[in-house]
Amino acid sequence: MSVDAYFATLPEAPRTQLSAVRALLHGAAQAANIPLSESLKWGQPSFAPPRKLGTPVRLSWSEKTPDHCAFLVHCQTTLVESWRHMYAARFTYDGTRAVHLPLASSLPEDALHQMAVMAFTYHAAKP
Repeated sequence: MSVDAYFATLPEAPRTQLSAVRALLHGAAQAANIPLSESLKWGQPSFAPPRKLGTPVRLSWSEKTPDHCAFLVHCQTTLVESWRHMYAARFTYDGTRAVHLPLASSLPEDALHQMAVMAFTYHAAKP
């Protein structure tokens, strides 16, 4: 299955939101001059920068939690913890791996843009 096929299987609300996040991810990568590759990892769309530069972002929606989508990163990074400090109550979080994006709310595009750039440059930005 391709990323496009994954999106085609989603109900309208999560498809619309995740399509907007997908475009935002590509826009953030383009603005930072970072090439991205798209694939499915663990059945979820994955947007990966070059391996030594950063870490992939995955997107998810599930019928088990139909009211939100997830913006996921590798759980062994410090990204979600950084985002907790930067955005506090602006998001809800899932441990060290995800930020929840409620379907009933508009997307915080500026925050997601910054989060994407942070993920895509994670390894290069480490001291």
